Amino acid sequence: MADPLAAPNPRRLVGNALLMATSCFASLGVFLFGFDQGVMSGIITGPYFKAYFHRPNRYELATMVAILEIGALVTSLLSGRVGDIFGRRKTLLAGALIFTLGGMFQTFTTGFKVMVFGRILSGFGVGFLSMIVPVYQSEISPADHRGKLACIEFTGNIIGYASSVWIDYFASFLLSDLSWRGPLFVQCIIGSILAIGSLVIPESPRWLLDMDMDEEGMRVLADLHGEGDPENEVAREEFREIKENVLAERLIGDRSYKAMFTRYKFRVFIAMSAQAFAQLNGINVISYYAPLVFESAGWIGRDAILMTGINGLIYVLSTIPTWYLVDIWGRRPILLSGALIMAFALSSVGYFLYLDKSYTPTAVVVSVITFNAAFGFSWGPIPWLFPPEILPLAFRVKGVSLSTATNWAFNFIVGEATPILQEAIRWRLYTMHAGFCLVSFVCVYFLYPETMGVPLEEMDALFGDSSSRDLESASLVRSHTPSHSTDPPTLAKRASEAHAHLPPNASAPSLWAGMMGWFSGAAKGKGSGRQGVANYQSVRSGETDVEGEESG
Repeated sequence: MADPLAAPNPRRLVGNALLMATSCFASLGVFLFGFDQGVMSGIITGPYFKAYFHRPNRYELATMVAILEIGALVTSLLSGRVGDIFGRRKTLLAGALIFTLGGMFQTFTTGFKVMVFGRILSGFGVGFLSMIVPVYQSEISPADHRGKLACIEFTGNIIGYASSVWIDYFASFLLSDLSWRGPLFVQCIIGSILAIGSLVIPESPRWLLDMDMDEEGMRVLADLHGEGDPENEVAREEFREIKENVLAERLIGDRSYKAMFTRYKFRVFIAMSAQAFAQLNGINVISYYAPLVFESAGWIGRDAILMTGINGLIYVLSTIPTWYLVDIWGRRPILLSGALIMAFALSSVGYFLYLDKSYTPTAVVVSVITFNAAFGFSWGPIPWLFPPEILPLAFRVKGVSLSTATNWAFNFIVGEATPILQEAIRWRLYTMHAGFCLVSFVCVYFLYPETMGVPLEEMDALFGDSSSRDLESASLVRSHTPSHSTDPPTLAKRASEAHAHLPPNASAPSLWAGMMGWFSGAAKGKGSGRQGVANYQSVRSGETDVEGEESG
């Protein structure tokens, strides 16, 4: 095992260079499922694809496109355990390998059933990747840049989407089955690169410390936040805070899904609802079926793919301002403004399709581009940022697996229903999703807290939802641990001593009592952005003691 006190190697990437390189490489994971979302939208309108699959009807198209979400839903639930047991890197490796194998089945498919099997298999890989990449990103990022790095990661997703559309467009000029097999094979190449890269990027320091690999965890923290110097005060202080938090959570004991719902139900609600709204707000009506949307407005064949490609480029550019604004404005203002613009844009799409005038094709393109830009600025990146940053380490992977599963469940519902509803209710489909945008606005305004700048280990103070045992455990560990101590054995010994001071009957409140308390708090405005910030600032300034935190 590497010695954390060894002198830094000048040839090794450290500091911001390592952080940015690792973030960009991990973003290949979200690039992959962004690529997959876009690649199907372009090939399903191609003449060779239609001929090979014998002119598939809307139900068959919906199944081929949306069945991937079923596979993703399954493994996003399983990955909660896999990520905790095997670590973030190995989970990333598994996702990349499985996705690549599924891409091979799609590329060399011999018919509808093999294509569906390949889509499900790729979905298994996507489930792992879409869960573990945001967790990994949040755990290697410093608090003051966590939002920016997560938003850069989402930009990788949209670059994947835009790239696939343009590859579809240029492949459409090929007069053979390569016009659709070629784009499908590209995802296999990218998946292979990600699999190789996952072998060299550092493991999450928080997972390492949770597994008592303290020397390795200290080395990674020194590389990421201490310019490779294990004596760096920032890296040592972060080590101490993370390790204290790990030990305090161990005193709690129960790390089951039931315990998570009992103690952190409000955080789980935010994590899951954010992902649900991201889909209900209508993005996959556009991402999966943009060429069909443009065809319904009057753009035919290759022109529909071209319009989708132009839309994809603007979509990418719209994600960039959020890199800077997410840690300046905060999460709430971005979500609120995005919801309003998206509602207006989707209503416009429905209205212009209803009018069916000569200017409808141009008006629909402008409205769709406006919608995509607003989504890329707001409801695209933030729902992936929220879950891993608001959930405590002991439950982070479990909670993110549930939020990711929610994403894929609603992804499947929207993806499966869209082609059918486009025929059944036509322009009304877009006004329906505009209504969901308004519902999401109300939900964010009254319930979502502002997490900007709050360290992961201090989210308890923001939410005020920890049980009495959580708070007392943390207090005892910290009171028994000298502020200068970064020695893992010392921390473990202090935690053992703190455990002896816990009352024998201390336990988390019952699930029913917790639910009633949450609804009561929500009705009084608990959990709103303003109240959450007040709670956090109060604790940070030392004005709130353990008993006050418990009462929230």
